[in-house]
Amino acid sequence: WEELGDEFSGSSVNIISVDCTSEQEICANFEVSGYPTIKYFTAETGEKGADYQGGRNVDDLKKFASETLSVRCDVSDPSTCSEKEASYIEKMKAKDADEVAKQLARL
Repeated sequence: WEELGDEFSGSSVNIISVDCTSEQEICANFEVSGYPTIKYFTAETGEKGADYQGGRNVDDLKKFASETLSVRCDVSDPSTCSEKEASYIEKMKAKDADEVAKQLARL
């Protein structure tokens, strides 16, 4: 969990480990009954979260967190973007449609 937590440190993803042998009330509230249980929480999962059903190695968990849990840069809301992404968006706003089309084709 430390490696996964380090990978997403400072991002929109929080990696939290709970010991259900000592935190029984928390685990009961989130309907954890078997161990190990991995839960994730998004706007779509509701307050209780959803059980993660994918692979259990670090690479699988990183991929899931990146693809499913990370807040992606949204052009209409630069606060969701990294400094580099926000800078690029501002740069592209100054370009005309032909220049933007060329950049899109390049990407």
